[in-house]
Amino acid sequence: MLSQVKGLTRHFTEETLRAYLLDRAVRRDDGCLIVRGYGSQRGVHQKVAGRAWAHIAAYVVFVGNFDPGLDVHHHCGVPDCIEPTHLRQVSHADTCRNRTQQPHCRNGHEREIDPASGRYRKVCRVCNNEAQKRWRARQAADVAAARAAYGRQAR
Repeated sequence: MLSQVKGLTRHFTEETLRAYLLDRAVRRDDGCLIVRGYGSQRGVHQKVAGRAWAHIAAYVVFVGNFDPGLDVHHHCGVPDCIEPTHLRQVSHADTCRNRTQQPHCRNGHEREIDPASGRYRKVCRVCNNEAQKRWRARQAADVAAARAAYGRQAR
């Protein structure tokens, strides 16, 4: 069964993997069992036990009946949760169908609706304009510094 998990190191048995995952996990007040993997950021899928995704390894050892053709989905929505009651296997089409778009970008701006698709735009126009202004200012500073180093006056 463990051989079906991509990236999992071969020296693990179900008992040692279960102990390994529980040793790296912390229980939160909302019931989620949060694992700390190789990544330093929280909120991203964590890799543990070689290069295997923690939630997939947890599904295999805690729940069982793993089908490699299906995706392991977090019922709670927390991507680094390995609580067995929060994990379920669904098809990739169901995963994509249940995905929702956020009405605001990560900086809090309202996202516009794309008239062609009827969905939110992937890129926030306000954030994109601000990023372009920062890029242009950096480029102008680099050009001015290069001209000064070359001995020419900035225009």
